[in-house]
Amino acid sequence: MIWVDGDACPVRSEAETVATRRKTAMKIVCNGGIRPSANPLVEVVYVGDALDAADDLIAEQAGAGDVVVTDDLPLADRALGAGARVVKPNGEELTTRNIAPKLAARNAADIARGGGLAMLSGGGGQPFSKADRARFAQALDRVLTALERQ
Repeated sequence: MIWVDGDACPVRSEAETVATRRKTAMKIVCNGGIRPSANPLVEVVYVGDALDAADDLIAEQAGAGDVVVTDDLPLADRALGAGARVVKPNGEELTTRNIAPKLAARNAADIARGGGLAMLSGGGGQPFSKADRARFAQALDRVLTALERQ
C-alpha cells in the first residue's frame, strides 16, 4: 500500500502513475479539496479539519510493507517507527538512520522562529520541475521494488 499525505503533496499524480504501473493500492489522505480518482487502485480518504488528522490516520494504519509519501518529518518518524518506508516528494528516502538529524534541525528552526530569530525569506521553495517529478517517481519505484524482494 502507498499512503500519500495528500493535502500539500505536489506529486500525487506521479504516485498514482507508479501505483497503477505496479498494480499497487494507494490511499491519498487529506482534509478535503481533492477529487476522488476514477482509478480503482486509488482511494481518497477524507479525515476532516482536525489538526494532524491525516497524519494520525496514516501513522496508525501504515506499517511494514507500506510506503508513505510525505514531507512531514514528524509523520515520517512515526511511519518509520511502524515499519513503513518513507519517500519525500523530492525523491529522498527517509530512514531510521537519517530522520533524527532532520528532526533535530526542524526542531531547532522551530525554536529559533519562536524566539524571533527567524530570517525573512523571499517566499516558498522553487516549483517542482519535470526532473523533480521524475526523481520522485524513480525513488518510489525503487522502494516498491525493494519491498517486493523482501
